[in-house]
Amino acid sequence: MHISSAFDSGNIKVIDAHSSPIQLAIRLDNESDFYQWFHFRLDGEIGKNYAMSITNAGKAAYPEGWENYRVCASYDRHNWFRIDAQYDGKTLDFNIDLDQTSVYLAYFAPFSWERHLDLLAWAQSDERVTSETLGQTLDGRDMSLLTIGDANKAKNKVWMIARQHPGETMAEWFVEGFLEALLDESNPGARSLLEDTVFYVVPNMNPDGSVRGHLRTNAAGANLNREWQNPSMDRSPEVYLVREKMLATGGDIFLDIHGDEALPFNFVAACEGIPGYDDSHAALENVFKQAYESISPDFQTEKGYPLDKPGEANMTVGTNWCGHQFRTLALTLEMPFKDNDNLPDPIEGWSPARCRQLARDIVHPIRTTLAFMAKKS
Repeated sequence: MHISSAFDSGNIKVIDAHSSPIQLAIRLDNESDFYQWFHFRLDGEIGKNYAMSITNAGKAAYPEGWENYRVCASYDRHNWFRIDAQYDGKTLDFNIDLDQTSVYLAYFAPFSWERHLDLLAWAQSDERVTSETLGQTLDGRDMSLLTIGDANKAKNKVWMIARQHPGETMAEWFVEGFLEALLDESNPGARSLLEDTVFYVVPNMNPDGSVRGHLRTNAAGANLNREWQNPSMDRSPEVYLVREKMLATGGDIFLDIHGDEALPFNFVAACEGIPGYDDSHAALENVFKQAYESISPDFQTEKGYPLDKPGEANMTVGTNWCGHQFRTLALTLEMPFKDNDNLPDPIEGWSPARCRQLARDIVHPIRTTLAFMAKKS
């Protein structure tokens, strides 16, 4: 038996490989106390049962995320299924009967750096797409921006960023699905949008944390979604570079794509606590949410985060900063690590395929909201 995490986004530490269950621990994000993302490969004997225990699960960043959680597993790194796990408040325990000699186990289906590069290359092959490097991260990786549509002629500007928290890989699966929908010539909604709208898309806001196998931070241990008020090239170049581009272009809609460890639902969080929040903000949010709920059974509005009180928003958060800076619609979209309890899937749980479908469906609320804005102007 052998366990390895020496690969892109790998994260696990073997405490004792000779015991049963095998004793494991998740490594902390660099220069940070955050941890919860794991991703490793188990090599063993076909037909043998292997029991494993993540011994530091109870002190992870979001221990409630382990409740009713099922581990993601794959033999081919393309098709992911779920295996049951038990959480006792301290350890996360699970086991698997090997059908092949190697199996990959992860907190959620990984979105690799190579797949990220493939996504950029595929997108830029479309004549409507321009790929731009905004600068480099602390580890020297490129911060890439895709511009879809004609920025010189567009009446509307929509920003979408994803994966500020690198362990939230569902966010980049979402972006992949969104780009597929937006560039689909047979999609009338997308074609009509691109007649007068330009999209600025950052598929991965945290390249270094993604490759390092972090849950929440970049190479310097910075939580990027707490850096928007005063980012720097020394600590948070990812936010600094994207924010500078936003200030140069402006925008009408800002969407920040995330995943939530604990809540088994899809929902959005808005910027109701920012200074200057008004009826215009609220109206745009309601139009967007109603349109999304009308087209996607996977989206709902009953469950979500508690609302910020007026004037009490954390202005270091991306959605709050954008909503205040540009006085327009800014939303954080959250997807589950577990499953959508309103439409559970016993085999895959919340999966890459469902992330991509939820993203295809977002074309409709974007169109509806922009149309509402045009009528109000």
